[in-house]
Amino acid sequence: MNATLGRRAAAGALLLALGWWALRHSTPAPQPYAAASVAAFGLPPHEGSAEGAPDAYRIALGGKLFFDRRLSFNGTMSCAMCHVPEQGFTSHDSQTGIGIEGKSLRRNAPSLLNVAWQTRLFHDGRESSLVTQAWMPFLHPDEMANPSIGHVLDRLRSLPDYRHLFERAFDGAGPSMDTVGAAIAAFEATLVAADSRFDRWRYAGASTALSAQEQQGFELFSGKAGCTQCHRVAARHALLADGAFHATGAGLSLASVRSFVVPLAPGVQTVLDESALRAFASDQPPDLGRFEITLDPADRHAFKTPSLRNVAQTAPYMHDGSMATLEDVIDFYDRGGGELPNKSPLLRPLALQASEKAALTAFLRTLDGSQLAELVVHTRASAGAF
Repeated sequence: MNATLGRRAAAGALLLALGWWALRHSTPAPQPYAAASVAAFGLPPHEGSAEGAPDAYRIALGGKLFFDRRLSFNGTMSCAMCHVPEQGFTSHDSQTGIGIEGKSLRRNAPSLLNVAWQTRLFHDGRESSLVTQAWMPFLHPDEMANPSIGHVLDRLRSLPDYRHLFERAFDGAGPSMDTVGAAIAAFEATLVAADSRFDRWRYAGASTALSAQEQQGFELFSGKAGCTQCHRVAARHALLADGAFHATGAGLSLASVRSFVVPLAPGVQTVLDESALRAFASDQPPDLGRFEITLDPADRHAFKTPSLRNVAQTAPYMHDGSMATLEDVIDFYDRGGGELPNKSPLLRPLALQASEKAALTAFLRTLDGSQLAELVVHTRASAGAF
């Protein structure tokens, strides 16, 4: 009797596996972004990850999850609302992210462009895997505010338009903490935007790709201004980041500021003084950055070096969004950073001339990926592939 039951169970499992195989292969896979290999020119070879090779079904499912507001507790928030494709996969409209019920988040939303090349995630580097990172916004009480992992999975199982999508993408495995994270990670790994004018000038020998002013900006960037100490440029590729954490004093110097630029709408802002804001502003504890993860005193107020690729598209800047323009950032570093006891020894006053600052700004604008507009269009279109 036990042998008979065992054979029946094995046969049932085989039939189920064949059913999922047929479901997966009877429907054409969603088309991946055709320009992805071109878009990565200038980045180092990607070594992949433990999550495995890209899969078109997983990527499309991850895109659907990324844009789905129903996966927040009250059905109003999605990943894409802080990482807006048309805004460099960050958000220009506020210094820090806006969470559920309009809550102001603690930090600026980092861009997701080229995120697959990052070894530490979030401004403080608290995560090392895109798969596990995906769950943190789902569960954060100020972001998507779900009470538990199980709550999100139950919601997914109840939505008819997700029927069989996980099983097709994951060989019969349904929604789980692993499959949800892996699908979103697969989608985010496709957000590649390099092949900039700088890449073509430096790595493809296109001598006219940069103007004389832009070339002067790169000389300053790699010389007098010392930017490449943290924003690395190698002989054959450029991540434009060092993967490390530095205390620059950004944000802390605002203690002496008595007026603030307040965004009202995209492209619309006003200036309010401290007294006008005091009535409804709440006291915020100091952001200790990497120290909150390591408890190492040397990491107080240290934050991850961001890549400067596509930097002209990813304002505002710094972990707290306290700098609205590239010119603000250059002025900050020209002063030698903020006032901070443990400030990075790499920072010093630069004494840049106005023409040198303009050249640096011009160079930074050459770092936009050539395929960025196409990526945005494809990402929006593919979100509805299922």
